[in-house]
Order: sequence, then structure tokens, then C-alpha cells
Amino acid sequence: MPEPIDIEVTESRPGVRLDRYLADRCPETSRGRFQQLIAAGAVTVNGRVPKATDPPRVGDRIEVRWPEPVACEVLPEDIPLSLLHEDDDLLVVDKPAELVVHPAAGHATGTLVHALLHHCQGRLSGIGGVERPGIVHRLDLGTSGCLVVAKNDAAHTHLSAQFAARTVEKTYLALAIGRVQPAHGDIRAPIDRHPIQRKKMAVAPPGDGREAWTEYHCLEALGDASRVECRLHTGRTHQIRVHLAHLGFPLLGDEVYGERANARFALEHRWKAPRQMLHAHRLAFLHPRTGQRVAFEAPLPQDVVEVLGRLRRGGADHGNRPTQAKAPGASTRPSEDSARPASSAPRSRRRP
Repeated sequence: MPEPIDIEVTESRPGVRLDRYLADRCPETSRGRFQQLIAAGAVTVNGRVPKATDPPRVGDRIEVRWPEPVACEVLPEDIPLSLLHEDDDLLVVDKPAELVVHPAAGHATGTLVHALLHHCQGRLSGIGGVERPGIVHRLDLGTSGCLVVAKNDAAHTHLSAQFAARTVEKTYLALAIGRVQPAHGDIRAPIDRHPIQRKKMAVAPPGDGREAWTEYHCLEALGDASRVECRLHTGRTHQIRVHLAHLGFPLLGDEVYGERANARFALEHRWKAPRQMLHAHRLAFLHPRTGQRVAFEAPLPQDVVEVLGRLRRGGADHGNRPTQAKAPGASTRPSEDSARPASSAPRSRRRP
């Protein structure tokens, strides 16, 4: 179990809620987890149970007392796992694109967590709560590749601190629509909830949202598509998908942030990608027990290999046509697929 947290507020931060304040002060623990702890009465301010929305004030004394682990209510399920590594402290999983990481609305069973509980026989870190045992970070539904899981609280805390400090190397391979220009660069644009479509993220105006930084390198031009390597320096929700769409090159197969561009592509080529073409290719970090840097790579899954082969052959499919496309019904500029606020503009710079 993590050590208790005792904080005396010494600096005023107007407008910052308690859950955000705690997440900023203790980056190894997520804001969502602090919200759970506040709701459970495990957080007090000056001896009283606060609300997550309360702003801390100078002189406040905040105490966090971690609750005792409880038996996990999620039942194990015998779901096959593809493991890149396993030892007494952690596992590195090659997650299939169709596998949801943890239980959520619409996905009460059949998740990675259910599979992990069966494989590890319940020996997983409890820091993430009963619905997310062992889960240190996530990959979206529709994204495949490397994901590290903690088997104990010490490993979880150590790994979370590395993610918070941005020392974990997270490299993705993506297939994007369009010829990515400039071919090398950094996208430094804050990300926040979309102002209207709240289930989506969007690049926010300067000064709003949370810092987000994606470094990218176009590895291969594929006609009117590109094979791109992306390295995340931050870990915002949907970051690569939002940033590449913001730049004008949405992911092939991403109908959330690239609906119009994908509709055009499907109409022109007479096929469309089966899912967003994004794969977490490489993950490197310090092992929590040995302190040595370890790295793991997940091979490209078959669906990405097949789509890449089609693009290299010229894009058009004159044989089987898995999906007939509908004509796009609105503006055809790819950058509009990012659905960002009009006041923000792409910020990228060419690297030497």
C-alpha cells in the first residue's frame, strides 16, 4: 500500500480544484483516482471531508489515507494474452486493437483486466482500484501494441512516477492520410475536451487545455498516405490522433478525428482501413526492481501489415472490396476533421 500523503498548501492557485491540485502535486497518481479517494472519504482538508471541486487555500492541511485493498469485483476470464515479457514485478502485453483495457460503460466483460486476473491469478497491483488492477497506462480501443502492467504496488508506483516524469519512451507507428509535411517535426499544441462534442478531444487555444507534445518523423510516403513514427513526450487522451488531424493528416481508419478524409479515401480507393491505423510499437523504461533500462517492441499486427501492403501497391483495390464508401457530404479539407476551435492553429517546427 502507498505511503500516506500529508501536504500543507503554501501557495495560492486560484481556480484549481482539489483533485487537480493533488494530481499535480502527486503525478504518480491520476486525477481520476484522487476523485475516487475523495468520494470514498480517504482525503481530508483540515480534518474535514472535502469535495473534489473545492479549491485548496494557503494554510490548508491535506491528508490522504489510502484505503485497505478490497477483493476485486471483476471476475477472471480465460482470454488469451500475447506477452512480450513477464517477471515477478510486471508484464508487457502486446494488446490487440479490439481489446478494451478495463471495464467501462458497454464493456463490463471481456477486457484486458479480466484476462490479467485469470493469467496472474489476482496477483496485481491494487493502486488502480478494483476495476483497474495493475493498469499503469492505457491504449485506446482500436489501438494495438505495447502496454506495461504492474504486479505489485511498488512496481506500480515506480512505473507511474516514470510516466509522470516523462522518462518512459513511447514510440508509435501510424498510417496517416496525405503526404505528411514537413517530414520531421514537433507538434506542441495543448489538448482539452472538445467544446461541443464532449466525448472527443481537440487542440485548445493557447493558454487553455493541457500541454501536449508529439514528435513525429515521416518514414515513408505511400502515394496519398504516409507511414509515420510518433514519439509521445506527454500522454494526453487521443493525443496522436488529435495532433495529426490538427496538422491536416488524420489517421487512416480514424472515423472520429478523420471522418471526411477517410470517406474521401474510401471513395477514391474503393476500400477502407478496418480500424484506426495506430500501433504502440516500442516501450522503454527503467525496471522498477533492477533500475536497468529495458525496451520492448511489438510487431506490426496483420491488419496493419495488410493495409501497408495495399498502400505500397498503389492504394486502389481492384479485387475484393471490403467496404463500399459513401460520398462525403461536406467540405473536403482534411484539417477540418480535427474539429478544433477556430482560434487555435497548428504549431509545428521543422527539426534539423
